[in-house]
Amino acid sequence: MPHAARLHIHLIAIGGTGMAPLACLLQAEGHLLTGSDGPLYPPMSTLLERAGIRPFQGFDPAHLEPRPDLVVVGNAVPRHNPEAVEVERLGLPRLSMPEALARFFLGDRRPLVIAGTHGKTTTTALAAWVLTRAGRDPGYLVGGLPVDLGTSFRRGGGERFVVEGDEYNAAYFDRGAKFLHYKPETLILTSVEHDHVDLYPTAESLLEAYRQLLALMPPAGRVIACADEPGVRELVAAARCRVELYGRAADADVRLDGAVTARPGGARFRLVERGGGAHELDLGLWGEHNVANALAVWAAARADGIAPAAIAAAFASFRGVRRRQEVVAEANGVTVLDDFAHHPTAVAKTLAALAERFAGRRLVACFEPRSLTAGRAFLAAGYLAAFAPAARVFLAPLYHRDRLAPEERLDLDALASELTRRGTVTTLAASVEELLPALLGELGAGDVVVTMSSGSFAGLPQRLAAALAERAAVVGPGGVC
Repeated sequence: MPHAARLHIHLIAIGGTGMAPLACLLQAEGHLLTGSDGPLYPPMSTLLERAGIRPFQGFDPAHLEPRPDLVVVGNAVPRHNPEAVEVERLGLPRLSMPEALARFFLGDRRPLVIAGTHGKTTTTALAAWVLTRAGRDPGYLVGGLPVDLGTSFRRGGGERFVVEGDEYNAAYFDRGAKFLHYKPETLILTSVEHDHVDLYPTAESLLEAYRQLLALMPPAGRVIACADEPGVRELVAAARCRVELYGRAADADVRLDGAVTARPGGARFRLVERGGGAHELDLGLWGEHNVANALAVWAAARADGIAPAAIAAAFASFRGVRRRQEVVAEANGVTVLDDFAHHPTAVAKTLAALAERFAGRRLVACFEPRSLTAGRAFLAAGYLAAFAPAARVFLAPLYHRDRLAPEERLDLDALASELTRRGTVTTLAASVEELLPALLGELGAGDVVVTMSSGSFAGLPQRLAAALAERAAVVGPGGVC
């Protein structure tokens, strides 16, 4: 299958966070693109629309006429999907998303792969931004929409291709982790925590996927690993290539020294290089978890010979990724933010960062346990600690309740009761639709409210912002909701 040939490529489930940018990359290479999916929502629907790609709605074998030269199957596609069944019946060539990315875009590049349970998207976007600002012309694929780069994908002409290394499975016929296809020359490993329980029933099964990734590292490669994560340290101890550590630990090669200070434009921190100098840096994001991500990118960029001043300038101008502490609106004296957090660790770090960013203001959290992991009982203690920075909490129902056995389900009634007993008044809504009027009845001028979900949350942040703006027109600016 020569790359120079113009192919008709059909993508099943084209609206995924990896599939949509891949489709745009393939189209930019000159291939004819078709695709299908269910209802799509921004930012991926917008991404495809801007590229002029108009997917079929729903799945139908007729979408495979005329027959494509190649079919790329998203990891959300089950074996019984009508188009997947027809692909097998016709014997059409097929690839998973990561297989296609590797085949068409990574063969002649030096992949910089960012893996780990938390922080992948932001770290990938920051690495791509630093390399871009430094004139390295990188290719990249980010599982979100970076604010500064303007798009989540680029072919680029430089040596580096930066890619988010997802541990989720590649496809129903390709059950290994996506990152096993990317063959990293440099690997950033941010964290390892039990997640995706539907695929990795035990923590050990997830660790084995990371061991397989590390085994792919070439002897001349480089692993950049978080020194503050015991699980990460244990994994990288067996790496056969060079390992560099970053974090607060005393033995870190790139070390965070002292406090992280919140300022109007982001965070300020001090970085110390082993055998090098100390640097006072500004980052256009808030929270120590984002500073840790920046330390990892600093190590990768310095290894590529980028000067400290160039990295510092890129850090200071970086504005993050959509749906990561994203301000949706300021309406009627209320700041509305949207965030992707769906695991207790991510919820805790997001809320801690917002408490610093909006010090002195009341923080209201609205959370949807949407993923198959987020709604599981074993995370209950983690959520109790995670919501501590919030003054008020609203919980949506379990999104996948019917797919979880009763003993596996997170008891939201018990969680809400215990949070309330501990002093954080918590409301459990019977439906997502109930949350909007409940929030409108609660929020007042000066409040900061963040919606957290790994899905669209039924457009709640945007609907809330619109409702607050409408109320402001009635009661006047700064009026109590």
